[in-house]
Amino acid sequence: MSSDTITEPATTAAGDPAEPKVVPTRHYARWAAGAAVVVLVAQFVHGLATNPVWEWHVFRDYVFSETIVQAVWVTLQLTAYATVLGFLLGTVLAFMRLSRSPVLSTVAWTYIWIFRSIPMIVQLVFWFNLSALYRELGVGIPFGPVFWSVDSNTLIGTIGAAVIGLTLHQAAYAAEIVRGGVIAVDHGQLEAAAALGIPRLRQIRRIVLPQAMRAILPTAGNEIVGLLKGTSVVYVMSIGELFYQVQVIYGRNGRVIPLLLVATAWYVVLTSVLSVAQYYVERRYARGADRTPPPTPLQRARRFVTKEST
Repeated sequence: MSSDTITEPATTAAGDPAEPKVVPTRHYARWAAGAAVVVLVAQFVHGLATNPVWEWHVFRDYVFSETIVQAVWVTLQLTAYATVLGFLLGTVLAFMRLSRSPVLSTVAWTYIWIFRSIPMIVQLVFWFNLSALYRELGVGIPFGPVFWSVDSNTLIGTIGAAVIGLTLHQAAYAAEIVRGGVIAVDHGQLEAAAALGIPRLRQIRRIVLPQAMRAILPTAGNEIVGLLKGTSVVYVMSIGELFYQVQVIYGRNGRVIPLLLVATAWYVVLTSVLSVAQYYVERRYARGADRTPPPTPLQRARRFVTKEST
């Protein structure tokens, strides 16, 4: 019998046992906790609506302003570039670390160790000042003459330095995410594929990665969300992303709270979109393991509406 119910024996007039009477258990502590939470949430929402410090009229003026929308676009660009390039490089590093070559494995391990040890903001400032170390970048014979060179500032601008810094930092974490997903695949499948004469590259592309994606995606999605918010550190390079532009605006008009609320709202919206995309991508790659996946929120809503209409 469930812990939420209490069964009380019942007897007929003749004294014979009858059907048991089910009495629901009263969860007074649970009800009290739920009521307390509802009161706190209602009080918080009431404060948001009535406290004049939030200055919602200022929020409305700036949340869709041209400057803020352009800053959001810059944030999305930095996130997209760093995500794609970071995971491409991270995948290469992951397979280098899994390689039987001691040189490749050591180089990959050293890269991951260094770039996970240095804070992102330090890496960004370093790349921003790269021209102080190397005034020119060129192509030539190693330890020999240089055939072609270009000024560092011309080749790597401010945005380029930010993308390089974010990419190299992200690659170190992406490498460990991909490596964890790969080693989660049963090694016996690779042995079976090798026995069938399937080339090594095809084994990785058609057997390993599709299964590894189920382990990679949850952590990778979390890492991309963190990268989206982490792009705010490029304000040290005076790049016009979301947080930098918000700082510039409230530095001029002094409306700190509503402008910070503008940034918060945009980060919440962008993170929510990424979370929804992650949900459906994970659902797609789970088809091989779960033949009957649970219905999506949209499917549940449709079923509820259809049931109510009938």
